[in-house]
Amino acid sequence: MAHTDKTGQTDQTMRRVLRREIAGTIGLLTDEHDFRAMRRYRSFTFHDHAAYLRQVEDLLRARAAQGTHTTIALFDPEEYADFCTVAGLDADASASRARFTAELAVHGPTVPYEGQSLADLLPALVDEAVRQATWEYTSSLLARLGSCATCGEDLGRAAFTRAARLLSRVLETAPPGSRHLVCSVSGHPEETLVSVLLAEEETDGTPHIDEAEALEFTSVLALGLATHSPGGLVMRVSPSNGPDRIHGWRLRGYGLEPLTAGEVFDAYCTDVDSGDLISPESNVDYCAPPDLGDDRLPPGHHH
Repeated sequence: MAHTDKTGQTDQTMRRVLRREIAGTIGLLTDEHDFRAMRRYRSFTFHDHAAYLRQVEDLLRARAAQGTHTTIALFDPEEYADFCTVAGLDADASASRARFTAELAVHGPTVPYEGQSLADLLPALVDEAVRQATWEYTSSLLARLGSCATCGEDLGRAAFTRAARLLSRVLETAPPGSRHLVCSVSGHPEETLVSVLLAEEETDGTPHIDEAEALEFTSVLALGLATHSPGGLVMRVSPSNGPDRIHGWRLRGYGLEPLTAGEVFDAYCTDVDSGDLISPESNVDYCAPPDLGDDRLPPGHHH
C-alpha cells in the first residue's frame, strides 16, 4: 500500500512533484565527428547521429511537458577524455559522462531549452561555445600584457576599461533603433578575432544587451586597443521605421577613428576576396558615425 502524507499525496505523486523541482543538464554531441568519437566507448550505445538527435529532442519535449527545466551543454569528446584522465575516471562509463556533464553545467557553454527545435538550438549552442572560447582566449592574452613600464598600471585591465567606455559611448550616441555591432581585430597572420553584440532597444529607448556577449565584445575590442592591432567596429542600426543606418570606425592608436560615409560604403560594397564592387543593399544608408564626444583621451601618458 502506498504511503500517504497529511495532505493526501502518495509517494508517487510527491516524487512526480519533486521531479519538476529538479533542473537537469544534457551534454549534447552536436556534430557527426564528435558523435563518431564517442562510439569508441562500448557503454555509449547510440549508432546513428540523426537518430540520437531525434531521441534527445523527444526527451527535451517530454521534460518540458512535465514542467522540468533543462539546460543543454556542448559535449566535447576530447575535453571529456582529458577530464577523465585528470579525475581518474573510467571514460567508458555512463556515470563518468554524467559527472562531466555536471561540470559543463557550471563552467561550460550552455543554453536553456525553451521549446525550440534542435535546428534552432544547435547554432545557438555553438555560438555560445565560440563566444566563451573567444572570451577566454582574449582574457588570457590581456593578462599576459603585464604592467606599464612607465606608470605600473595593469595594461590588460586598463585596455578593458577603455574598451568598455568606448562601447558605452557608441551605444549612447547611436540613433534610435536596434543595434547590431561587429568588432574584428587582426592578430597573427591568418588570425582574426570577430565578436558580435546585439543591443535591442527597450521601450524607454535604452539598449538591452546580453552580459556574456558584451563581456566577449569588450575583451576583443580591448585586445585590439592594447596591442594596436588593425581592426574595426561596425554598427548597423535598424529603426522601427525608415532605412537601416550603417556606421563604422577603425581601431587607431588607443581609440576609434570614424569612417566617412564613403569609406563605410566601400567596406560594405567591395568583395573582400576579389576586390570587385558589390551592389549596395536596398533601404540602407551608409553614414558617418555619430560623434563619440568625450571619448577622446586627454594629452599625456597613454598605454
